[in-house]
This record gives sequence, structure tokens and C-alpha cells, in this order.
Amino acid sequence: KNNTKKKIVMWRRFFSVLVGIMSIGVYIAWPQIEILLGRFFRDVARSKARRRLYGNQYALVSMMIGNDEPLLQGFSDEIEETVSNEELMSANGENGAPIWLSIKGRVYDVSSSPNFYGPGRPYSKLVAKDATRAFGLGCAAPHCLVSDIEGLSERQLKEIDRWIELYETHDKYKFIGTLESANVVDEILESDT
Repeated sequence: KNNTKKKIVMWRRFFSVLVGIMSIGVYIAWPQIEILLGRFFRDVARSKARRRLYGNQYALVSMMIGNDEPLLQGFSDEIEETVSNEELMSANGENGAPIWLSIKGRVYDVSSSPNFYGPGRPYSKLVAKDATRAFGLGCAAPHCLVSDIEGLSERQLKEIDRWIELYETHDKYKFIGTLESANVVDEILESDT
């Protein structure tokens, strides 16, 4: 009887240590886990859109094994408004403003999801700017929240296209238009001529 109690105590300590080690592992790996979860739920939404729009019942399977190509043909260009950088920067969800984000210069209204994109929410760092690089890298650090894609791998560029497919085909998000040139040097050179 005494031996059984010792074994129970030993197993409790073992599991306590194991849970502690696993908790530390999750804490350390959390940024990677967060990226994987974000991509998983993005792909679930993309597969729903493919089923709704194209009748593809098995899209999620190819997405989960990484064997899919983003669908980028025939997307909405009918509005084709030019959005200024100032307009985009003010569309941050504060004080009743809409919530817009931009990828590869394509501007989307994500106001229908304030719990994700609204001020202080998980993806709020991606709004009111062209954060193309962040979508490719899965990084929300300030140096990633830019439009520059120089140096990104083919895999990272494909991630960007997958995010574009999500925003183009999602039933809640709306294409607004294209972002005006953000290249200030070109604008200065053009004004000097």
C-alpha cells in the first residue's frame, strides 16, 4: 500500500515536470505555432471559397499537403479606384473609420472583421499600410510591415499570393482598388522634370 502511494507520487511529479517542459516548449515555439495556425485558418477559408465559387470539394486536402497553387486569375479589377497612401493610412478602424489593408498594392476592406483587424486586435498591425512582406514572412515586426518583397523566396512569394486569394475570394472582404505609387523618389524626380 505504501509502495503504491510512492508510485502515484512519482507519476504525479513526472507528469508535472513533463507538463512544465511542454509549457516552456509551447512558450518558446509560440510565434511559429501562431504562424501555422494563421495559415491553417486562412487555408480553411480559401477552401470554403473554392467550394462556394468553383465547386471544388477537396481543395483543403491539397492545401494541407502544400500541393496547391493560389488562384489569381479573374479577380475583381472592376472597381479599379486608385487609393492614396493617405487614404490607406486613415483606414485604421479608429473613430469609425473603415479598416483597409494592402497586399502587393491591392487594397481590401476588412471592416467586416473588426475582431481580427480592429484597433488592438491580433491583425491590426497589418492594416492601414501595404504590409506585403509581412504576409510572405508571417512576421508582424515593424521591419516586416512594408511592401518590399526583395529577397523573398519563391515559397514566401507563394504565401503572399495565397493571402491575396483569401482576400479576393472571401465573402466578407471587398476589393477597393490599387494603391498609388509609394515610391517617393519617383514622385520627386517626376516633379523636377
